[in-house]
Amino acid sequence: MIPDLRIGGLARLSLCDWPGELVATVFLRGCPWRCPYCHNPGLLGARAPSDPAWEDVFGFLQSRRGLLDGVVFSGGEPTTQGGLGAAIDAARGLGFRVGLHTGGAFPDRLEALLPRLDWVGFDVKAPFDAYGAITGVADSGARARDSLGLLLASGVEYEVRTTLHPALIDDAALDALAAELAALGVASYVLQPFRAEGCADAALARSARGLAMPTLSAQAQAAFPRFCVRAG
Repeated sequence: MIPDLRIGGLARLSLCDWPGELVATVFLRGCPWRCPYCHNPGLLGARAPSDPAWEDVFGFLQSRRGLLDGVVFSGGEPTTQGGLGAAIDAARGLGFRVGLHTGGAFPDRLEALLPRLDWVGFDVKAPFDAYGAITGVADSGARARDSLGLLLASGVEYEVRTTLHPALIDDAALDALAAELAALGVASYVLQPFRAEGCADAALARSARGLAMPTLSAQAQAAFPRFCVRAG
């Protein structure tokens, strides 16, 4: 069965999309949210034709059996694509471990996929009651919280990460978010700086210059058994 996928790109070798693993990353089109710091804005629309085609991606993966550790499906928001489950099954059928990048926009879809996954990189934007200011969607915080709860209950390996932009989240909001995550039972938390490269919002990119990045208090950091700040 050929999955019905709209692909927006393929990274044939990545050392960073799944920390500690050597992977290929498949970027899928579509996302219901419009975060201003998104560095893949060309993937937000779900209806553009697939480039490359899944058949070409699958052929490449066949040629990398025994050379790569796994495959990561990223986006956009990859759970937008109805064919994602079939693509995951196809990758697993080749012997690959499978990872997923998600913001948790579709809890029901994520729940169905979790038994097929080996690792999830879960993006948390802000305190859950403040999500709408970043995503542009009023109920997005509740959806993200529900999805995160499903992930934590699943036993699938994960990291939760937050992108830091000083105009969008400050020290107090970051501490409040960390408290929410710790209360939910998050053990692995990563902070990563905003990347101007690829950001379509030029004003937002400029606004980060000269501003100090928000920092998480030492007390809040101590709540996470695994915590780090990733270099930009």
